[in-house]
Amino acid sequence: MIEKILFPVLISFGIATVLGPVVIPFLRRLKVGQTEREELESHQIKTGTPTMGGLIILAAVIITSVIFIPRYPKIIPILFLTVGFGAIGFLDDYLKVVLRRSDGLLAWQKMLLQIVVTTIFAVYLVRCTDVSLTMLVPFSGGKYLDLGWMAIPLMYFAVIGTVNGVNFTDGLDGLASSVTVLVAVFFTVVAVGTNSGIEPITCAVVGALLGFLLFNVYPASVFMGDTGSLALGGFVAATAYMLQMPLFILIVGLIYLVEVLSVILQVTYFKLTHGKRIFKMAPIHHHFELSGWSETRVVAVFSIITALLCLVAYAAM
Repeated sequence: MIEKILFPVLISFGIATVLGPVVIPFLRRLKVGQTEREELESHQIKTGTPTMGGLIILAAVIITSVIFIPRYPKIIPILFLTVGFGAIGFLDDYLKVVLRRSDGLLAWQKMLLQIVVTTIFAVYLVRCTDVSLTMLVPFSGGKYLDLGWMAIPLMYFAVIGTVNGVNFTDGLDGLASSVTVLVAVFFTVVAVGTNSGIEPITCAVVGALLGFLLFNVYPASVFMGDTGSLALGGFVAATAYMLQMPLFILIVGLIYLVEVLSVILQVTYFKLTHGKRIFKMAPIHHHFELSGWSETRVVAVFSIITALLCLVAYAAM
């Protein structure tokens, strides 16, 4: 138990903690700084803060996972989806902040890459593992939902939706990190309880995020960028599928869902009404900021909500 839980957390945390003081000055020298939206006056001081810090998280998770792969091969698909989406995020960040191409990857390019990565994950899951695509239904007393062939299209929707949800959540110092570390802890508890064999990577993500938070809490000295947020989205989605719990993302990842919906609603309403808005700004964490909440308060409230939702999800099993 200590080997597959405590060691991955400590190893990953140690790697992230050591890499922080090395990677952050390197990113600063490359001038890969964050650009803030002009409407957010309180964020202007952050302009120029190094981004692409997700490399720290990815390095810690990859190194730790490689150590445990020989004994825990079930972490392979989770590691693949995490690294696959992290690579897409890295490419997007690189184009935007290093090559100064403001749009980064075009929308169709990013979507195509996400579909390709998700397809490889789906094929591996179906052909190379014994993990069923049936899904545990919350509050059903242990019943599973079998959608047959419809489970595959649903997987694309769930994976890509989750990834982009985490991406939208990454907008305040420590927000995406704090919310996702709680989700990772929840999945770790479930993985241990079901003896699923994926505990080393869920624990590695917990350790990596705790180490990253040392540099990412307010006032952040580094941001994770798309490199980190897309990778974390891939981790959440892949872990949920390995545990046959994609429906539980709607509970533990409710913050991600609300962030995405706030953007969809804002854009749709803006177009339909020719300029009117539902929120002061989307994603919704910025709405609360412009309503007078401090950045740290938004992060604290969203994290508390996620912690409570994780308890609800555990009861729903």
